[in-house]
Amino acid sequence: MPKRQWFADITLLFVAFIWGATFVVVQNAIAFLPPVTFNAIRFFMAAVLLGGWLILFKREQLVSFNMRLLLSGIILGFWLFFGYATQTAGLLYTSSAKAGFITGLNVVLVPIIAFLLLKHRPGKNAVIGVLVAVTGLYLLTMTDISAFNKGDALVFLCSIGFAMQIVLTGKYSSRYPTLLLTVIQICTVSLLSLLYAFFFEDWILAADSTVLFQTDVIFALVITSVFATAFAFFAQTNFQKYTSPTRVALIFATEPVFAALTGFLWAGDRLSPSAVFGCILILAGMIFAEIPAKNFNFFKSKKAS
Repeated sequence: MPKRQWFADITLLFVAFIWGATFVVVQNAIAFLPPVTFNAIRFFMAAVLLGGWLILFKREQLVSFNMRLLLSGIILGFWLFFGYATQTAGLLYTSSAKAGFITGLNVVLVPIIAFLLLKHRPGKNAVIGVLVAVTGLYLLTMTDISAFNKGDALVFLCSIGFAMQIVLTGKYSSRYPTLLLTVIQICTVSLLSLLYAFFFEDWILAADSTVLFQTDVIFALVITSVFATAFAFFAQTNFQKYTSPTRVALIFATEPVFAALTGFLWAGDRLSPSAVFGCILILAGMIFAEIPAKNFNFFKSKKAS
């Protein structure tokens, strides 16, 4: 595997770790602030941070600004917002366990969408890795089995949104300056989240200092805006050009694994034997996809001889 791809995969795995590790932190914060309102503030803070960095240290990227770049960033931001918004709406009608599994199905959708839009055909070991990871997701998240409802349908739309964001990041990341594209994407999410919160949530709570300055809220906003948003989406945009959308989806499928482990270590959550086995399968699926196909051909030739 090329060193750039190896480093890209390791960095994206660290991003998945950050998202999983901050799950408990976000849960504590949205006990005080509505979730999309929280995201509007979180993405705004990240946009200010990255925008400031762009103006102070990477101003030369502004020369590359054009309508195609703007539209590409807005499209990425729309699909990312769409994923968050439909997931939030879906959780009103379905369980978090089912939502976690259905959201994780983007690991299946990404190679399909990548093939349809970009003509990227996934390798055999990547396909097997996806199937193994989906089985692991089921074992990790599906603690209840009930009839498919409108909440599940909304969360499935969320899965499509996140899959589209991954695939299109792969398409646009090699065309445009990383930081500028990331700033536009994050600004779009913040603006759309603000509009959603204005119409569908009690956004006025964000103006209440007794709510906004709760320790849990401040801590979560700082941690998520800096690490889980500014760093995470900059890293995704920067490094996804060196790897495939299917591999990225498999790496991001480890997020619930890290969420489960940090919940176990920090919040005292219990992991059932099936959940532990599910974590192992997700990691195995990711590792399997990383194994070069030539290794399998080597074993086949050795067996034939």
